Amino acid sequence: MQPLSPAQALVFLEAARGDRLEALYVLAINAGLRQGELLGLRWQDMDLEGGKLQVRQQLTRTKDGLTFTTPKSAKSRRSIKLTSSAVEALRRHRNRQDQERMALDAGLWNDNDLVFPTKIGTPLDVANLTYGSFRPLLERAGLYKIRFHDLRHTCATLLLSKGAHPKIVQEMLGHASIIVTLDTYSHVLPNKQDQAVSAMESALS
Repeated sequence: MQPLSPAQALVFLEAARGDRLEALYVLAINAGLRQGELLGLRWQDMDLEGGKLQVRQQLTRTKDGLTFTTPKSAKSRRSIKLTSSAVEALRRHRNRQDQERMALDAGLWNDNDLVFPTKIGTPLDVANLTYGSFRPLLERAGLYKIRFHDLRHTCATLLLSKGAHPKIVQEMLGHASIIVTLDTYSHVLPNKQDQAVSAMESALS
């Protein structure tokens, strides 16, 4: 696990500004979606006015190629409240996508309603995302090589270190159990016993 620090996350997002997939990276860090969940997002899953999205499907690679599947657990099928910066990035992204579609010759756009497709509307392959976009972006930002999944760890680490309740973080990430969240990110919560002792002393003083 190699989450970015707050400063590194800001550097990364600044490097992504104006990138074709800027909104994908903003969502990855702000909302903690898995890679397949991001690539499976459709515009019908978005409520930009209400500032939230629904995770209803994910893009998966099988022996027969890319396919959309329903997240296996009920916890993974979830609603996520969006930050204002994520909403703004998604609005810019939609405008950019509309321009891409209009620039194509008639009939070349594949209308799959995907938020993050290729330039012709087809599903974006994970390998193409990793090696064609994510790795070059890390290099441009001057950051060390991490996995795409570490952006999800970055989201959880930032939230927990700022005092977000683990139950809320569990729901955002779609973990099956809060035990998974606590076991995975226990290193972010080293002072919770100190807080508990302070709370008890305050209650009995």
